[in-house]
Amino acid sequence: MRRNASGKREFKVLKKGIARLAVFGILASMAAAPAAMRAQSGGTVLKPEEMQKLLPATMFYDGQTATTQLRNSGGVRFSDGNLVLAVMIDTSGYSTSIAARYQAQFITEVPISIRGKRLPGGVYGIGFIAGHKFVVTDVGAHEVLSVSSDSDAALKRPRPLEFLPDPSGGFRLYAGRQYVVLSR
Repeated sequence: MRRNASGKREFKVLKKGIARLAVFGILASMAAAPAAMRAQSGGTVLKPEEMQKLLPATMFYDGQTATTQLRNSGGVRFSDGNLVLAVMIDTSGYSTSIAARYQAQFITEVPISIRGKRLPGGVYGIGFIAGHKFVVTDVGAHEVLSVSSDSDAALKRPRPLEFLPDPSGGFRLYAGRQYVVLSR
């Protein structure tokens, strides 16, 4: 509080300081949790540089190892720190029937739900196949789960593989424009 030349108290400086502090707080909270990267479940879509640190260069599936395509990977870190990761695989050494169903490696540290079906934590092969189907197989190429997938014609820049928040909660796992919704 200051007094001006006539002896009246001035709160102008204090008001400016409070206003600046409020604006700074709002901007800081917006930067810390971008709405586009958060889902209602409290998880966060991982950034590409985080994926590089988490995924190995090769993966095992059906008796062989395959090179991962780290540039085509995505993941989610839930609010409790558990992860769901996916990475496209170079399937050139696999038979045509396996390569059609095994497009990516999928790792979940916790049980998740895909279109209402539970998938226990583990390491799996996944693929979006003809007829709008999404299949999950164990590392021995045995089918564990199969659900229908949806298509998103409004997706502006489809990528070979990515996670995005789902407007109704959970996350969408995309392969191009095809997707399934995952939730805890």
